[in-house]
Amino acid sequence: MSMTRTGSLVALAARKELPLHQFTDAATVEWIKANRPDFPSVWPPPLSTGAKALVESAAVPVQWLAEPRLADSLHGHRHGLRTAVLAALLADRHGLDESDAAAAVIAAAVHDCQRHHDKDDPGHGGRAAIWLAANADLVWTHFGRTPNPGEVVKAATAARLHEVPYEAFSADDRADHARFARVCDLVKAADALDRYRLPKLSWWPDARRVREPAFEQLKPLAFDLVVTSETAFLAGASSVEAVRFAVAEKGLV
Repeated sequence: MSMTRTGSLVALAARKELPLHQFTDAATVEWIKANRPDFPSVWPPPLSTGAKALVESAAVPVQWLAEPRLADSLHGHRHGLRTAVLAALLADRHGLDESDAAAAVIAAAVHDCQRHHDKDDPGHGGRAAIWLAANADLVWTHFGRTPNPGEVVKAATAARLHEVPYEAFSADDRADHARFARVCDLVKAADALDRYRLPKLSWWPDARRVREPAFEQLKPLAFDLVVTSETAFLAGASSVEAVRFAVAEKGLV
């Protein structure tokens, strides 16, 4: 996707003129590279067999998106697939059982599927949760699994709460989070780790906003997944091909 007529995303963000639909561009990717934080290049081990199987199915069909124009945008397929990869890594790190790992990766893959645009779009997590519950047979079959009510509720809750800051939780939010804290915290952290794609430094990953002890250790990988996949996309790869290339290039599969 080429630069817009009015400038790169980073220039538009500086002027507070970002459009509703935002697509990466070469100048913004170069800006991201130039602002690489001073952290060591430390990588986690490859994904486990179960995590690999989930990640292989984590590229969602464009038909699942509420707004198909977002398929290749900042909240589209590349973000969803990278978030699913990071969720799978965190699930491995914490030794989540099969059901919790599946719920986390599925929630990560679809957490933004009901967005209408790339700006704040309040309520998109709730819409994703409703869509996920209503389409559980379709989604779980896509992931090679049979849905069960507990797993569906777990994933839908994580999708709903991913956009709600902890300090803004209502009483109902706190009760739902308490039931599925491991999965909810993991999905929120995976989503936050992929914020290196955003065209403003103050929007990048911030450990204070999550509850994940491995957050800092995964930042270098999260950064390089963004840079490698965004570069591959601009070179002509599809969004899914670009992320899969980055995952392989980092030795995760």
